[in-house]
Amino acid sequence: MTGTDLVALDRLVPYLEANLAGFRGPATARKFASGQSNPTFLLDAVSGRYVLRRKPPGTLLKSAHAVEREYRVMKALAGTRIPVPKVHHLCEDTSILGTAFFVMEYLDGRIFWDPALPEVATGDRGAYYAEMARALGELAKLDPSSVGLGDYGRAGGYVERQISRWVQQYRASETETVQDMEDLIAWLTSHAIEDEGVSLVHGDVRFDNAIFHAREPRIIGILDWELSTLGTPLVDITYFCTMLRLPRTNRVKGLVGLDRKALGIPGEDAFLADFLAHAGLRGPVDLPFWVAFHAFRFAAITQGVKKRRIDGNASSASADAVGDMVAVSARLGLEAARGA
Repeated sequence: MTGTDLVALDRLVPYLEANLAGFRGPATARKFASGQSNPTFLLDAVSGRYVLRRKPPGTLLKSAHAVEREYRVMKALAGTRIPVPKVHHLCEDTSILGTAFFVMEYLDGRIFWDPALPEVATGDRGAYYAEMARALGELAKLDPSSVGLGDYGRAGGYVERQISRWVQQYRASETETVQDMEDLIAWLTSHAIEDEGVSLVHGDVRFDNAIFHAREPRIIGILDWELSTLGTPLVDITYFCTMLRLPRTNRVKGLVGLDRKALGIPGEDAFLADFLAHAGLRGPVDLPFWVAFHAFRFAAITQGVKKRRIDGNASSASADAVGDMVAVSARLGLEAARGA
């Protein structure tokens, strides 16, 4: 974590004492070093530990940084088989911190930043992948209407809407022409597939957006629901697989160049089959299309990070490294498209 007193504690503490049951100051705030989009802080108060997540300052892209949606979806998922932190309070009054924010419980567990899982014994790594396949399968088969999220997005047309949305977001934050991205956008626009089924989509599931139990291969909380919406059941699992196809850099780590079998990590086909069994779905999965789609979307997201760094309001110290992934991700997507 980096930084101290990065929120206005003189306004925040009295506000939470008045609006969050059981909260009692004084408190300190330290910013987590991770979090490319919405700045996230650890609050240490007399009453315990909490996590605060807020929109960043400055001019924001339309519909981006939706902490209100994150709060709503995590509140709706409480008590389901989808593990999420307990959310305590949402504040949309910008006079407190300058932007909307919410407070949730602090979960004490393990976060893995490298999908090779170097912290885990070789023979145990498969269990962590099995748990990820299980959690994503549970999410894919959840009926959004059963938890009050039937109106959380439009049913149908997810792929076409996402392509349109992220082209607009990319154009709004574009800093130079990336030809592979232009070619990828053109391919996706003419090859969009039809949706099959409706499910709640997280939109950014990676190992580092999940908190595991301190000693067991069990997820106790899935984080960062900013991009969540209604979509089609294959979105999150194929995104997870796409992220594993990225090269290994200082900040964004894939599994390219590594021997999965030697590492005790299941191959892509076996991992997908495990997910399909948990989700109650049948294959095959059109993975080349989905890799092209997700790589495009990831390139657009990282372009936004790059633009915020240039504008001076990036929320993470590693924004430069993430911004470098625009061209890399566009190339990955284009190669998948050409092989489809």
